[in-house]
Amino acid sequence: AASPPRPVSLEELMETAKGVTNMALAHEIVVNGDFQIKPTELPEHSLEKKVRDIVHKAFWDCLEAQLKEEPPTYDHAIKLLGEIKENLLSFLLPGHTRLRSQITEVLDLDLIKQEAENGALDISKLVEFVIGMMGTLCAPARDEEIKKLKDINEIVPLFRAIFSVLDLMKMDMANFAVSSIRPKLMQQSAEYERKKFQEFLEKQPNSLDLVTRWLQEAAADLAKLRCKMLPPHCSADGATGGASALCSAAVQNQAYLKLLKWDHVNRPFPEVVLMDQTRFQEIQLELEQLLLIGTVLLVTFSAAGSALVDMPGFAEKIKTIVKVLLTGMHLPSFNLKESLATIGEKVCAEVNSCLSQHGFTPFSAERETVLKGQIQAVADPDNTICRLIDSRIQKFLENYLASSHQKSLPAVPGGLGPIQRELEEIAIKYVRLVNYNKMVFSPYYDAVLGKILTEE
Repeated sequence: AASPPRPVSLEELMETAKGVTNMALAHEIVVNGDFQIKPTELPEHSLEKKVRDIVHKAFWDCLEAQLKEEPPTYDHAIKLLGEIKENLLSFLLPGHTRLRSQITEVLDLDLIKQEAENGALDISKLVEFVIGMMGTLCAPARDEEIKKLKDINEIVPLFRAIFSVLDLMKMDMANFAVSSIRPKLMQQSAEYERKKFQEFLEKQPNSLDLVTRWLQEAAADLAKLRCKMLPPHCSADGATGGASALCSAAVQNQAYLKLLKWDHVNRPFPEVVLMDQTRFQEIQLELEQLLLIGTVLLVTFSAAGSALVDMPGFAEKIKTIVKVLLTGMHLPSFNLKESLATIGEKVCAEVNSCLSQHGFTPFSAERETVLKGQIQAVADPDNTICRLIDSRIQKFLENYLASSHQKSLPAVPGGLGPIQRELEEIAIKYVRLVNYNKMVFSPYYDAVLGKILTEE
């Protein structure tokens, strides 16, 4: 029986939460090649937005009032110039010696204060220098924003716009830093995530219960499959290593395949893949849609015979039709039977159009009825063709997992040719996710499977 979790202090809990947050961020940067920092937008009509807007308005109103005094008061303006100076300096690299000297010389706050006290301060000239320097330092994507700054004549709106563009430039700099550290982070993140998970595990000793159950089920599934298909010993598949290690790798692959059939609503996800639950779920939904597309294509080609198999562009047209009509298929309001009925109508029309264009006899009404019926039958979970396509997709993913160290993809099983490109794209994404997870958590898998396989 699992031992009860020990009480955890608030300090320990907060420290653990911080560690998990940092681990999730590092994981996101490594796994998501499109990861970018984006500006925070407060919800409209929210209390936070109202408070922020009030404070900002009060600040800018105060600045405007000071500048309209006779003579003008520049206290607020000089503070803003100081912030702008710090922002500009933060964008510089070590080699930007000349630019650093220019910024420091022109935005010399002590000199600016003296000029303000003597009535000799030309605020417009300083702002013009700031805009020019921003244009020099910003990314090309911000050129349009810099150009707009030059068209603003009133000083207060111009200051507000300058700070808005500076925020965008800081975000650009942060995203550049993220992309720069990603290769190095990839090398270190596996150790980092493993260390953070170990810290979490020490505070919550039962944190591998779901993983244990997941691997036990995978081992049981694999044992049943091998009893039917293979001798009762673990096949080495030409690899080196002991039998237990080989079985461990096979069980792990079987476990990852189970994630593609997971009941996310009613069953908790294993702890070590929890950060990627959304990604595995997205892949699962993509495969479910691809399964229906592949089945419709196979049924259509079987009905049309050899006439349309090699016809350029025909398969792509059918795929486009089916994809569009299956949009939102995982929403509760989606009616699969109605969509398949519409797909049947559209596919028959496309088949007859292509056959006529290339000098073949179009389908008779009877053949159309048969094809429409076969397409509608895809909605049945026990549909023979659908189950055949599903098993071949799973076999392809299984082969890819087993040979993921090789550069080339395994051969696509028969009948999946029309969806080969989409299947390979999903497989690459899926195996990359699996291999990274193995890299991080393999010691825990080996420990759990060591006990399971010994008992077996």
